[in-house]
Amino acid sequence: MSAPAPLPYAFAKRHGVVVLASGDDGAPPRVGLRAGADPRALVEVRRVLGPLAAVEAMAAGAFDRRLAEAYADAGIGGAVDVDDLERLGSLDRVASALPADDLLESQDDAPVIRLINALIAEGVRGGASDIHIEPFESSLRVRLRVDGMMREALRLPHRIAPLLVSRIKVMARLDIAEKRIPQDGRISVTMGSKPYDVRVSTLPARAGERVVLRLLDKDQGGLGLGELGMGAATLASVREALQLPNGIILVTGPTGSGKTTTLYAALALLNDGERNLLTVEDPVEYAIEGIGQTQVNARVGMTFATGLRAILRQDPDVVMVGEIRDVETAQVAVQASLTGHLVLSTVHTNDAPGAITRLRDMGIEPFLLASSLRLVVAQRLLRRLCAQCKAPRPADALAQRYFGSAPAPSWRAVGCPACQHGGYAGRVGIHEVLAVNERVRALVGADADEDAIARAAFGEGGRLADAARDAVLQGLTSIEEALRVAREEHQADAAV
Repeated sequence: MSAPAPLPYAFAKRHGVVVLASGDDGAPPRVGLRAGADPRALVEVRRVLGPLAAVEAMAAGAFDRRLAEAYADAGIGGAVDVDDLERLGSLDRVASALPADDLLESQDDAPVIRLINALIAEGVRGGASDIHIEPFESSLRVRLRVDGMMREALRLPHRIAPLLVSRIKVMARLDIAEKRIPQDGRISVTMGSKPYDVRVSTLPARAGERVVLRLLDKDQGGLGLGELGMGAATLASVREALQLPNGIILVTGPTGSGKTTTLYAALALLNDGERNLLTVEDPVEYAIEGIGQTQVNARVGMTFATGLRAILRQDPDVVMVGEIRDVETAQVAVQASLTGHLVLSTVHTNDAPGAITRLRDMGIEPFLLASSLRLVVAQRLLRRLCAQCKAPRPADALAQRYFGSAPAPSWRAVGCPACQHGGYAGRVGIHEVLAVNERVRALVGADADEDAIARAAFGEGGRLADAARDAVLQGLTSIEEALRVAREEHQADAAV
């Protein structure tokens, strides 16, 4: 873990100064000064730190990123004092000490609050998408999902679980007295001047309530299509489909494969002020200026189908439905596309042809599907090899089976402090695109099976497994990761 930043966070943020190098080796510290900040603040910095080696001017964006790294880089381990948590006792005292707008500026030393702050900070620092708080009879386990994989981050005595869960429920404005039913809420926090939304889900379990915190970086909602890792041909197909005046564009894949991020990137491309863009989502993950976003609320009858019908009366040009999960929503989406609207949505299938089968299984007539469907994008996220420690892979038996008789150069995961010894850091997207051309449209209308549609759409290449193989050849990921995420039958046999 990094040493604490030598300047108080509130001072650094307010005066636009951050320590770039602490001078632990005996050299004077080096500091950065935000563009437009008052240089008189350096007088106080010199009083606290002593002589400075250098003062570097920093653009506002670069300063904010460095500030976030310096002050959010605090691990969990030192944040937990079990004795203090035991003495705290009263949930009222915990609930009354809600942190300030910025968690890092909070001066409240209540142990439970410090623990929650540290959990979120650790998740942000480690690039986690979710924080799992799991009570068992003998312990409370905290795990982080980083790059799609779970790893244990902390284990505490079970008696702390009620305090921790209740405090999180207060922050998310949930009912702390209700422990029998699941609840969902949201917390907005700022870590190092960077805003995050934390989605909270609670679930009653045998040993207490389980809590999952999903960390949503608001900057991710502003990614463009060109930043998602799509190949040139895939990107061109998606852009072409988005320029069509009507039809359905689907993004498919399992939970956590980046479908929502792709939809938001598509909406950002269409959000030019000349069209009326409306969405119905569950939940609204990122707020986008210029787009009308509606939240599903099943408790009051606001379902996807109900919301879709309502927004179609709002004169939309483009409609985004968070997910097509039932026949009613599917039917309304198809009718909307046939009446001049461009409809974007997601379904949960393993590949692009499977989305067609899924909609037919919901009861959509093949001739309607053939008339309305324009494009299906299937995607996965592969863990990216750590650039600091990846090593060339020898031509072993697995490489020979994966590449065939002539193994190509590839890389393997090693592990180092930069990737927390996991061998991987970050993820890269792979995609397959099924464009509904005349040949595919005829097959869909004739109720052809998935294999026939796949042969017509992809021929001898372009599948997810091919994209994964390309990622291996480019040195972006390992053979093991490609097989784990995009395994085909012949690859599964090879890996046995």
